[in-house]
Amino acid sequence: MGTATGAASAARARLDRLWQRGRAFLGTRTAVMGGAMSWVSERHLVSAISNAGGFGVLACGSMAPDQLAREIAGTRALTAKPFGVNLINMHPALDQLLDVCREQAVGHVVIAGGLPTGATLRRIKDGGAKAMAFAPTLGSGRRLVKQGADALVIEGTEAGGHIGPVSTTVLAQEILPELRDVPVFLAGGIGRGEAILSCLELGASGVQVGTRFVCATESVAHPNFKQAFIRASARDAQPSVQIDPRFPVIPVRALANEASKRFMEFQREVIGKVDSGAMSRDEGMLEIEHFWSGALRRAVIEGDVENGSLMAGQSVGLVTREQPVADIIAELIAQAESALVRRAADDASFEAKAGVMAGVMTEPPVGAL
Repeated sequence: MGTATGAASAARARLDRLWQRGRAFLGTRTAVMGGAMSWVSERHLVSAISNAGGFGVLACGSMAPDQLAREIAGTRALTAKPFGVNLINMHPALDQLLDVCREQAVGHVVIAGGLPTGATLRRIKDGGAKAMAFAPTLGSGRRLVKQGADALVIEGTEAGGHIGPVSTTVLAQEILPELRDVPVFLAGGIGRGEAILSCLELGASGVQVGTRFVCATESVAHPNFKQAFIRASARDAQPSVQIDPRFPVIPVRALANEASKRFMEFQREVIGKVDSGAMSRDEGMLEIEHFWSGALRRAVIEGDVENGSLMAGQSVGLVTREQPVADIIAELIAQAESALVRRAADDASFEAKAGVMAGVMTEPPVGAL
């Protein structure tokens, strides 16, 4: 019993050391950020993540400044713990949203949906918040740090929603050894504690987890939306397909459904109209872009899982039931610590066997002087 307790304590201490930089940056007990998911990452889920020792992040999405102010205030009413706000770089009212964050004394602002300018990063920092941004490459990460970013998130193609072309593990190998000036958080496909441990040992300061929290008890997502996640496997989370390079489609990873099938046919129909001269290329591009308008809300809030967008990362296959946020975070930590305990036991066993073998090798042969 004492040996097991000692091993568990050592594992916990090791994990705390590994993500100490991330914990200090976020001001939290764990360095687990909640991924900002539109319509899902609102006050209830965000406050639950922060209350459980993680770092909740509000998804502003297309909110107007007054809506964001109310959501921040609503979150504050539910938690006294730190949380952040995720803003979309291309939002037409970005400056006003930054003003809201300053007025509400938000401690961390995360810019997503494109690379922020140096002016945007300075505006965040001048407002008293720490500035975080997504870095798709090592070069962009270095530029962001030079421009004043206080921390970075690198997100692989395994993530849900809008994605890039490179996997989390490859981005980690490309960026983490070379960029140590600021804390870096890994995201994309992370659904178990062993994966978190691997990220930390690669040099990450923490992780961002999104898909795993969608089916939290505190999540306001519609029961139909949650059931779609629980039933899904990793292979069901597929990126949107572009039919014709003349009509670029930003890749979005989501669960395949009737809407994703119709999107393929819709692209073909629009391209046919353009080729026949019935519509201009610009009109066609706008039609394709508007296909998914309102689709995420339709699925998350209204529960229309066939005609809405089911944005999900490939870690959706690890979502097997609805759980309170505190249980999810506790499970992730327990998995990471168990991996460390098993490793320590394996090392001790190997050393014991090596010692026995060394003893056998040094014993003189029978009959030798």
